[in-house]
Parts: sequence; structure tokens; C-alpha cells
Amino acid sequence: MIDHNDESNVARLAAAISAADAVVVGAGAGLSTSAGFTYGGERFQRYFVDFAQKYGFSDMYAGGFYPYSSPEEHWAYWSRYIWCNRYEDAPKSTYEKLLRALAGKDFFVLTTNVDHCFQKAGFPKERLFYTQGDYGLWQCSVPCHDSTYGNYEAVKRMVEEQRNMCVPSDLVPRCPKCGEPMSMNLRADDTFVEDAGWHEAAHRYADYLRSHEQGSVLYLELGVGMNTPVIIKYPFWRRVLANPQATYACVNLGEAYAPPEIRCRSIVLNADIDDVLEELASHMGF
Repeated sequence: MIDHNDESNVARLAAAISAADAVVVGAGAGLSTSAGFTYGGERFQRYFVDFAQKYGFSDMYAGGFYPYSSPEEHWAYWSRYIWCNRYEDAPKSTYEKLLRALAGKDFFVLTTNVDHCFQKAGFPKERLFYTQGDYGLWQCSVPCHDSTYGNYEAVKRMVEEQRNMCVPSDLVPRCPKCGEPMSMNLRADDTFVEDAGWHEAAHRYADYLRSHEQGSVLYLELGVGMNTPVIIKYPFWRRVLANPQATYACVNLGEAYAPPEIRCRSIVLNADIDDVLEELASHMGF
């Protein structure tokens, strides 16, 4: 539910979206959390109760970083992790609500999320830049080359055929070029592969920003915390400061903030994103 004090800001956000010539969306993990992609609690127990019992993990993140003794056990964990966070649908229609709120607008999305929720909700791929990777892609762990590989069929088999917390040895993925282990295409260190699709999306985003340096631009930040503020948050602040016609909106439960320099042109909502989008629907008629 939206707090009474936030209702006027929801109305301001609806008006800002309607009035904007362009909307730049910056989406972080809080957006997927609001959509129901939680990494602890009941959802973690449902998929990883055996790992929790064996190792004492309390959430999916902890298990993802654990140094398993065999690649078979590593991929038993990671195949379930990929399946439930990439190939299963989010419990709530949060992303679909966002797409409806942006209907008819000139928009572009920059996201650090790696769960493919935007494309599954119907966002056009050419309007997305997911800069930190994709759970649905593998790469060479070395890496010996800069290609990535879709993993749906392999992950599906791993989930179906694993036994006693291990996948069959013949399902452990190896690089088709050098034979070294495959790894996730996630930006964790300097081995992250920026493939051709990544560079194309980066160029499209840069072109979009250049074409909207001035004018009525809404920078809509959703669920972005302070883990990697240099990707979305700080650039959004700088661009709003540089453009007197721009507006900054931040929706983030527990971490909603705007700096003093742009506060007079900011809309800050310390609220659940799904609740805000639900309230927006009544203001915007979608």
C-alpha cells in the first residue's frame, strides 16, 4: 500500500511520465525484488532446502559464492539458481505494469539486472542495455574468446537429471574452443565477456543519451541501491544537473534519496515499486 504522504508524489510521477519527451529508466535489483524474485526465505527453501541443510546457507547469494568440491555439485546448485531466476516467470506482473506505464513514450532502459525480466515482459530488445550480463548466457572462464552461449537446454537437463546434489559429469559445461570450464556471463571480475550484443546495446544507449541531452527528459530510477552507484545513480544525477528541463525520479523502498543540487526537480518515493506502479495505473488509466 502507498503511504498517504506518497500519494501526491505518485501523481507527480504520473504527470512527469506523461509530459516527458523521453524517459530513461535505470533499474536495479530492487525492481526484481518487488516483482517477487526474492533470494531468501520461503523461495530459497523451496529450491535449495538440501543445500541449506548441508551447508547452512540462508539465501541464494551465499550458495552462489560457495567453493564446491566438484564441478558436478557446483552446477547442480547453479542450474537451479539459473532456472528459478531466469527461466521461471516472476511471481508478480511488476515489469508488465512498468511497460504499460511507458506505453507510447520514447524510452530506453539501462539495467544491472541479469534475470531477463524486461524482455519476458515484452520490452523491445533494442531499447534495453543489461550491462552486467545475463543468467541465460555462459562464457569461457579464461576467457579465450569473446562469444557467449545460451544455456537454456543445458540448464534444463541439469535440473532434471541431477541426483544427490550433483549433475552428471557429461553435463558439466566446457568451452567449445579451448576446453576450459564455462562460467556465468556475469560481471564479477575482469574475465567478464562483453560480446557483440553487449557492444551493440551499449552503442544504442550512448546514442540515445546523446540525442536527449536537452529537453524534457525523465530519469526514472527504480530499485537502485549503493552497490554500484556509478552505473545508474551517479550518471542520472549528473545528467539531471546538466539539463535544467530534466526531472529525476527515485522509487526505492528504504533507499529513496535525491541530492540537494537537484532536489527541486526530483520525485522521491520511499515505497514498494509494485505498489507505486499499481497506483500509477489509476492515475494514468492503464
